[in-house]
Amino acid sequence: MSTSTGHSAEGLLLVAHGTRSSAGTQEALAFGAVVAATRPDVAVATGFLELTDPPASVMLEELVAARRCRRVTVQPLMLFSAGHGKNDVPRLLLDARARYPHVEFVLGSPLGVVPEMLSAAGNRIAAAGAGGLPLVVVARGTSDPDANSDACKAARLLAEWTCTSWVEVAFSGVTFPTVGEVLQRAARLGHERIALFFWFLATGRLIERGRTEAADFARSSGVEVVDAGYFGPDPLLVPVVWQRQAEATAGRPRVNCDVCAYRAEWPGLAHRVGQPRGIGHSELAASHHHRQGLAQTHG
Repeated sequence: MSTSTGHSAEGLLLVAHGTRSSAGTQEALAFGAVVAATRPDVAVATGFLELTDPPASVMLEELVAARRCRRVTVQPLMLFSAGHGKNDVPRLLLDARARYPHVEFVLGSPLGVVPEMLSAAGNRIAAAGAGGLPLVVVARGTSDPDANSDACKAARLLAEWTCTSWVEVAFSGVTFPTVGEVLQRAARLGHERIALFFWFLATGRLIERGRTEAADFARSSGVEVVDAGYFGPDPLLVPVVWQRQAEATAGRPRVNCDVCAYRAEWPGLAHRVGQPRGIGHSELAASHHHRQGLAQTHG
């Protein structure tokens, strides 16, 4: 979806994961509109890797062909650097470079754990009346150890930010522990009210699943779970996007390579070391979505 009008030599493609939730799709697009409104000199578009439209490949083509951008920053709307940020979004960029050799494409870093995000999350927790409560932070689960460790870092920093004395991170899937497991652990420690925050940019099936687990736990245990929500299209996050864009265009993107599975040999993941960028776990879905996008554009 285009989120600014007219022609610009400078473009920004915001690449979201994609969701089957129409509400989640609209929130991602709304965030793109908020970003675009702050910089009318840059052509901004938002697209998705999979599951929903518009495909990121289609929006990239619009920036180049219809809006005549000569440099495009491909910016993942991922909070941590896992498979999508390390593989699928770079693949999109590499395909674009092959198709449009006259255009400069640069890759932005995932949003990461920064004070603006802690402030936005802290605001959600305060608005829910959950400041200082024992805190469970729910992140998207991944097979990437680096991303999972960043979720733990985010949870600890958010605990410091909100002045709580107990925090644990739970994951929506793929890895441990689950939302239900962490809430049960909190109950065994004697906590009677627990704050729950989802470290997600937009709603979707994973948040719905986590909320169902929390509701089931509350009914069976009698412990109150205070749902503080998730980020949503919060204007506080917009400066982070533009910071990542500035870093990318200056050739200084933020990367964390020290414990990345594509550099360090992790048990069970040794095949990833040195793997070319652009080989992602959703390769087939991304390829299908790319072909679908070309059909929509040219057909």
